[in-house]
Amino acid sequence: MFARYLIAALLLLAVSAPALAQKEDLQIFREVQRQVLRYPHFTIFDSVSAQTDSGIVVLTGKVTMPYKRDDIARRVNRLTGITEVQNRIEVLPASQFDDELRYRIARAIYGNPHFAGYGSMVNPPIHIIVERGRVTLEGVVNSDVERMLARSIATSFNAFEVKNELKTDAEAKEELEKL
Repeated sequence: MFARYLIAALLLLAVSAPALAQKEDLQIFREVQRQVLRYPHFTIFDSVSAQTDSGIVVLTGKVTMPYKRDDIARRVNRLTGITEVQNRIEVLPASQFDDELRYRIARAIYGNPHFAGYGSMVNPPIHIIVERGRVTLEGVVNSDVERMLARSIATSFNAFEVKNELKTDAEAKEELEKL
């Protein structure tokens, strides 16, 4: 009889271990996200993503300055439950043309009445990544209409290319549930 309970307990642990690991990974992911968003030098011109697996965090994305790359990795590395941080964040090349393009697009998007509420947020949700004259819009908006409007605004400048990787709230929630 004791053997039967022992086997049942072992089976329960075997089934629960992956679920527990997933829950821990989700908690780590949220803590990493919080650290990135609370980093005082993280702006709408930077983009950082994270993947977690059993305490290993892989950081990817692009930032405008080298110190941001290192600071973010240090902040994440201090979190409990993390065994390793793989920092794959790229530093965008310095370019006056890119800087001007960033600011002009940001002013146009956040100056538009449809996005005025976003601009007043602590962490505005639309990120404008400019690399060698190519623009990528990242982040989350409320609807497809806002996604198309942001792209339309961004294409009215002299960018070589505009990629629209904005997601709607519904798509972002769906993606989070998959984690």
